[in-house]
Amino acid sequence: MNHTTSTDMLVVGAGPFGLSAAALAREQGVDVVTVGRPMGFWRERMPDGMLLRSGPGWHLDASEEHTLRAYLHDRRLTPDGFEPIPVGVFLDYADWFRAAKGIEVREELVTAIARRDGAFEAELSGGGRVRSDVVVAAPGVGYFASLPGWAREVPPGRMAHSSDLVSFDALSGRRVLIVGGRQSAYEWAALMSEHGAERVDIVHRHPAPRFAAVSWDFFDDYVESTLRVEGWWRRLTAAERAAVVARCREAGRATLEPWLPPRLDSSVVRVRPRCEVVGVAVGGDAGAEGRLEIGLSNGETLEEDRIVFATGYAPDLSRVPYLAGLRDRIATRNGFPVLDESFGTTVPGLFLTGFAATQDFGPFFGFVKAAPASSTLLMRGLASRWR
Repeated sequence: MNHTTSTDMLVVGAGPFGLSAAALAREQGVDVVTVGRPMGFWRERMPDGMLLRSGPGWHLDASEEHTLRAYLHDRRLTPDGFEPIPVGVFLDYADWFRAAKGIEVREELVTAIARRDGAFEAELSGGGRVRSDVVVAAPGVGYFASLPGWAREVPPGRMAHSSDLVSFDALSGRRVLIVGGRQSAYEWAALMSEHGAERVDIVHRHPAPRFAAVSWDFFDDYVESTLRVEGWWRRLTAAERAAVVARCREAGRATLEPWLPPRLDSSVVRVRPRCEVVGVAVGGDAGAEGRLEIGLSNGETLEEDRIVFATGYAPDLSRVPYLAGLRDRIATRNGFPVLDESFGTTVPGLFLTGFAATQDFGPFFGFVKAAPASSTLLMRGLASRWR
């Protein structure tokens, strides 16, 4: 017989935003069930050797107690020795945070959520159910990988989005085209080169990025303003919002980490800025896995074995399977859910945080930096429910 668990709050997703929300809710005496793979996207879809762009000031704790700096101190590690921070260190911090906060994660997937008799009922991949008054969902960017239209022309098995490529050993001796020119494109190129790729071609439409150290301190002002002024992002004029977006873009997209260039072997990695793919064909004899012939807008033709799309993410709630039963009641705009000031959707009791909230809260709410603030705003909105 399938077992049904009843709780005050169901948190769907055990990444940074989900763990942060679960921790603060538990501290405030709310009964919480958290379902998901702990830091699953980070563990499964970020490669070993990846370095984070954030510093030791970014953490998960809205209470400012179990921070990344506190973890490093507990482990007798010096913060200065971890800049940039290896992804493995942050994963170990997340495990430490989860243990310190007493968060037990049910390592299953939520397969469906329905609204029944004034409450939510979630079905789990293991066959059980969770009945809850409130659902906080933090669908990670893994659901929203974006591909260009011409990707349909690439034969099956010959391409991957960067979030699906976390092992590079199979690319040893291969030629790889990377489409995109931001941090993941160049870091993946470095990792492929270090794993023995014969050649890596980076192609992107925008100018070549600059490589320089970036301070993310300006995020502090944006996050603190959001906490201090209700609806801060929405109250900004269109010009003011555009200025914030431009500043975030300049720091996060147009400027890449200065430790990358020394790792880009010029005999392997070749960059073609202000260029794009205009055609794909398969060469070689019929029936053989011939190289892909890639036509570029500059007139060149490249011969490649694989294509990797470092083309980012685009919102589309229809790609989150567990929301299918509620989707016709969730108002959206530009693919994002329409949210109130506590991340509430148009389905009463359903809240969405993380990347899904960036349209209504600003682009900086897609970064780990905003996880504690997201939890604070969420619990402010829910305070009267359990008072």
